[in-house]
Amino acid sequence: MEMNSNHLSETQTQIEFDPASKPPPQPPQDDGTRRRFVLHSEKDPYDFVAHRQIAKPTNTLESTGHLIKGCLGGGILGIHEAYMKCGIWTSLFITIIFGVYIAYCVNLLVKSAQTLYKRLHLPQMSYPDLAEASLEVGPFPSLKKYSKWFRYAVDLTICIDLFGACCVYQIIIAKTIKEVVESTTDVPVGDQNTLRLYILTLLIPVLLLCMITTLKYLAPFSLLADAFIVACVVATVVYGYQKAPPLSSVPAWKDAIGFFEFCGIVIFSMEGVGVSLPIENNMKDPTKFPLILCSGMVVVVSFLMLVGFFGYWGFGENSISPVTLNFPTTTFPTILKCLMGVMIFITFALNFWAPFNLVWFYMSKKHDPSRHWLWERIYRATFVVVITAIAIAFPNIGNLMGLLGAFCLSNMGFIFPALIDLLVIWESPGLGKWKWRLWVNVLVILLGILLFVAGTYSNVKGLIVNL
Repeated sequence: MEMNSNHLSETQTQIEFDPASKPPPQPPQDDGTRRRFVLHSEKDPYDFVAHRQIAKPTNTLESTGHLIKGCLGGGILGIHEAYMKCGIWTSLFITIIFGVYIAYCVNLLVKSAQTLYKRLHLPQMSYPDLAEASLEVGPFPSLKKYSKWFRYAVDLTICIDLFGACCVYQIIIAKTIKEVVESTTDVPVGDQNTLRLYILTLLIPVLLLCMITTLKYLAPFSLLADAFIVACVVATVVYGYQKAPPLSSVPAWKDAIGFFEFCGIVIFSMEGVGVSLPIENNMKDPTKFPLILCSGMVVVVSFLMLVGFFGYWGFGENSISPVTLNFPTTTFPTILKCLMGVMIFITFALNFWAPFNLVWFYMSKKHDPSRHWLWERIYRATFVVVITAIAIAFPNIGNLMGLLGAFCLSNMGFIFPALIDLLVIWESPGLGKWKWRLWVNVLVILLGILLFVAGTYSNVKGLIVNL
């Protein structure tokens, strides 16, 4: 992917496609001019695909693989706990519904982007670019002054989501180390101080790891992590089925609070909106994006259903996250746990790299360029300390994933794409007969708001209870 030197937010998922790249030691200085998006006449056709300069475009199969990798992460290791909160059959059904809903919203976002490429004569845009452009050239002149703030809202949501995921990864690593060292997964209710101590001991190793900025040393481990996730899916099915009680004894539904906690976790576990535009920007034939989206989401939803269903069915009401900690303590499961812990430790740095570059783009402007090398490391250390402090304060993986899904991804995955689509289609092609496009987007926004409010409340309540 070719990096836009004025907008480092485009690098948020570049790691998925250019492992050998290295971020610049400091972002270029802002010359104070505001980027303007210029509308062109529809009579002046523009082929955005022909104007793209991509050294190594991805084919359909490669793009599908990138989408699967971008959607599946540490969240799959906690999806069984989400099923436990909601009930097995309800969870299974709602997982499929969310898969369709998320795929629809991602396609909405990409379709809006491709429409604006043609109108603005631009070959590609990042998610923050798209948000800003949709308001700046939108049908409501009075809203144009808020275009930058829309961009900042997207930037902030991306950072909270990805830094929050780092908190989840750190807890998973600490719980894995604790289980292997102590040969027990028991954490007495109301007493998680031992786990917090393990999280604290990870501070220095994680701090040193996040000082690495040369991605070519880290990115290959991402491919290994994907292989271990597949191994965990298979192992969950095998070990879960071995211990499974009669299916009729497993609750199909529990309660509303558990339902909204489940919604947050499942959104966190499969949301791929952050990787959708970078994938589309790198495709050899972007018109085939709906095909790769459908193919990729089928795989993602299938993996989540397998881990969630067999994890809850087999390990029951006492199951814990990550799912690997429920495996037997024999040789192979123990090796798998250790290797997964190491892989998540490495991918922590990969996950940290993208949001930090975004933050550093803004913070670097406040410091003397000759001292950027020092300030960058100070900020890196500060963010790692803050991430560790949050993980120590809230070492509950399920509720933390649920909060990130409800708070960040309800906005980034549902509300923002619907708003952008409305701004793009308002005048052309219009709202349609009986304004059906308006009502569909309003429904998407209302569902996003419901998930945002209810999911945030239920998961914050769960975090507070487990303090």
